[in-house]
Amino acid sequence: MRFMASARTDSASPPPPAPCAAAKPGLRERKKIQTRQAIRRAAYRLFEEQGYDATPVDQIAEAAEVSPSTVFRYFPTKEDIVLTDEHDPVVEETLRERPAGEPPIAALRQALYSSLARIVEADAAEALQRMRLIREVPALRARMSEQSANTCRVLARALSDRTGRPVDDLELRIVTGAMLGALTEAMFSWIDSDSPEQGTLTELEALVTRALDVLDRGLTL
Repeated sequence: MRFMASARTDSASPPPPAPCAAAKPGLRERKKIQTRQAIRRAAYRLFEEQGYDATPVDQIAEAAEVSPSTVFRYFPTKEDIVLTDEHDPVVEETLRERPAGEPPIAALRQALYSSLARIVEADAAEALQRMRLIREVPALRARMSEQSANTCRVLARALSDRTGRPVDDLELRIVTGAMLGALTEAMFSWIDSDSPEQGTLTELEALVTRALDVLDRGLTL
């Protein structure tokens, strides 16, 4: 994976062990996942066709062939349809699988790289649309800060286990917050780009690398 190849590390670490195969979810859980995905797909299609503000939840429910109450059971607000995802556990698991001797910052950086690559490779078009919606819709940007705080807590918990620092340690919070902020700005640049490679994983990996490099070296005059 090119994300992994292009990322710098602070030490020559051996490759991470292959993750164990995840247990297959049960039928009930698979049905929940399918319903959640159907709601999200229907919502994104309607947002693309008629705009976020012009799309009520009952219309999303009809398009997804579920009731409005089912939509709200999976997504408490319309904003959550865009902002809620299953990515935090993926990033946390990837971070915990990094080699034990790898420096914490390098481990977090590599976890963000590989997790983001998996997300974009799965559906680059949806990732682009999601970031465009967040950029354009004030209600989404406002609620995104809540989601980011949750992600920071997840990553800080994993780093706490790696370093022995308290989970509420100021430096852990600074590191996770700064990296997620850099990642967000890189993705905003990705959707604003007029490059011929706009919307590709190749362009995104270059922007993310540049953003995280800034944190390594600081601003230069």
